Amino acid sequence: MQPAPATATPPSDLDAWLAAEEQQLALMERGAGPGVAPRALALSLDGLTLLQRVLAGELPFASIARTLDFMLVEVAAGRAVFQGRPGPTLLNPMGGIHGGWYATLLDSALGCAVHTMMPAGRAYTTAELSVNLVRAIPPALPRVRAIGTVVHCGRQLATAEGRLVGPDGTLYAHGTTTCLVFEMPSK
Repeated sequence: MQPAPATATPPSDLDAWLAAEEQQLALMERGAGPGVAPRALALSLDGLTLLQRVLAGELPFASIARTLDFMLVEVAAGRAVFQGRPGPTLLNPMGGIHGGWYATLLDSALGCAVHTMMPAGRAYTTAELSVNLVRAIPPALPRVRAIGTVVHCGRQLATAEGRLVGPDGTLYAHGTTTCLVFEMPSK
């Protein structure tokens, strides 16, 4: 019996995550930078198109992403993925990653998942956010991802659920949101 031919080791999820992050950082560096999309433009675009343009570096990304070391890395209809870097600047007084960081990362993924479902001229705001921390993120873990998925999107309410996971699939937190949906004021 002949031994199986040697094959290259498939890349780990972390390798793929880091490659996606490097690509996204390059777009952000030569793009619009942090800020807010012009209101008239935001009113004219559906939510998915707006977020795709943020990913392409054509529109500003949220400033909080730099402050808390995370970024949007994927969007699709009803789905948004944020990637974050846990680290020493995010530690609570007991030496763990602060729970507010978990919540902010999940809130961003959940809200942007809802945003992908908004037609032009419609917006949302978080009315309720529930986060369950199920495991401490080790400060040495290189990255985590918050994956938000829309459960329901109606004329007045939208709901989404999300998971905060490591590259090996370990679950660190999960959450849900209820968002109020409304016509975006023109001024």
